[in-house]
Formats: sequence, C-alpha cells, structure tokens
Amino acid sequence: MKVTVDEDKCCGAGTCVLVAPDVFDQRDEDGIVMLLDEAPAADQHDAVREAASVCPAAAILVAEA
Repeated sequence: MKVTVDEDKCCGAGTCVLVAPDVFDQRDEDGIVMLLDEAPAADQHDAVREAASVCPAAAILVAEA
C-alpha cells in the first residue's frame, strides 16, 4: 500500500487522525493533514482505507500494491 495526500484539498476535519493516528497527523498552525507513513504496515491498512473513505475532502489517495 502507498498513501498520498493532497494538502490543497484537505479541509482540516481531522477524521483521518482519529481513524489512523499512526499514519496521519495535523499541522498545528492550520490543521492540514500531514502524512507520517506513506507505506504503512499491513496492520494499518484497514484503518488507512477507512480514513480515505471518510475524508470529507477526498484528500487521501490509497494505491494498493
């Protein structure tokens, strides 16, 4: 799995951080998503998929390997 984020689309809702805190964080100054791990371990894949699906701005892209 490879994860990418589009910071320009991010609206700072933070749902990704709640669902997958080991993979996503938010910048303190504006709440925009920060990708902590672009190739998360297998045990994080379900959470990353969920984070992408619930992102209100569709800012998270997941490519399955």
